[in-house]
This record gives sequence, structure tokens and C-alpha cells, in this order.
Amino acid sequence: MRILAAALALLAPALAFAGAVDDFLAFSGSARSATARFEQQVFDSRGKLVDSAAGTFAFSRPDRFRWAYDRPSRTLLVADGARLWIHDEDLNQVTVRPLDRALGATPASLLAGRADVTAAFTLREAGEEGGLAWLEAVPKAKDSGFDRVRIGMKGRQPVAMQLEDSLGGRTALRFADFRANAPVEARLFAFTPPAGADVLDESKAGRGPR
Repeated sequence: MRILAAALALLAPALAFAGAVDDFLAFSGSARSATARFEQQVFDSRGKLVDSAAGTFAFSRPDRFRWAYDRPSRTLLVADGARLWIHDEDLNQVTVRPLDRALGATPASLLAGRADVTAAFTLREAGEEGGLAWLEAVPKAKDSGFDRVRIGMKGRQPVAMQLEDSLGGRTALRFADFRANAPVEARLFAFTPPAGADVLDESKAGRGPR
């Protein structure tokens, strides 16, 4: 009994210090794919709600994801491993970007990028709030377009994200029906511009609208 008590005493500090960063790294290392629904709200620097949207997403590591806004307007973002396709369905406009420049140290790379997120982000604990354990991810690149991302974890599953930009704006995301390692069909990460779409191809030097 004394040996057992001593062993538990040694283990207790390790358990106490396990937190959101460890849970997120465990998720990143084990989740090869995922699907979920999301709700998104955008706030200005004064905290005023300026936009809201909802949709679905799916990812398959590495560097393949599908982020589909269903409302208020339909916009689709598809990363096929080499390029990022952005389709504004209402305007029938498509923008194509090289994925290495479009993804980089972005929130999408936190979920769908390669497993070693610490190569692009500095991670640290951010306490507990709203029943979730939070971590903060600060991009190491200076031109990422935002200052930091906060991720709310429930166990080893991301439930919420908050993106803060250099102007004080904030985008809040909540995930529902999150299914880690869900089967995802490869066709979801393929995209062909629809007939008649105005395509701006930024993936090749010198290419423009066609």
C-alpha cells in the first residue's frame, strides 16, 4: 500500500499539469481526418457583432480540407494538397492560390496541416473558460494575417476557436458533431470550376483572369 501511495503521489503532478496543449497535440498526432459543423461570428475591435455564418468542414491530413459556408451566402474553400480553391457561388467567381502560401501559419493549418504544428506556431496554456480548457497558438510567421488563435478543448477534441487580428477584430467559431478520424471521401477535396465561372489563377506566375 505504501508503494502504491508513493506511485500515485509521483503520478499526481504529471496529471495536474496535463492541459489543453497536451490534449491538442494528442489530437493533432492521432486525427488523420475529421468532419464537423460550425457556427461563426465576427466581431469588430469594439466587440460589436458584424457578421455571422454557418456551414460544414472536413479535412484529411496532410493539407486537404473542405470548408463550406451554407449561410448567409454560399462560399466554398477546398484545399487539394497543392492548391486552395475559393468559390463564391453567388458571383460564380473562383480564386486559385498555391497552398504553401495560402495555408502556411493559418488557422486551417492547425486543424488540417501536418502533425508538427509547433513548427509554425508557439503553443501555450490559456486557462479554463466556459467549461473548456484553452490554449493559445501564436504564429511564428509575421505575415499570417492574425495575431493569435485560441482553441477550446473538451478532452482531446477541439470545440471552439477564436481568431484575433492585428486591428482588434475577433472571429469566433463553435464546432458541433465533430467526428475525429471519420471516413472522408477523396472527392470532397477535388474541385473543378463550374462552367462560366470567372477564374483568377494566382497559383502560377503571370496568370490572370481567364
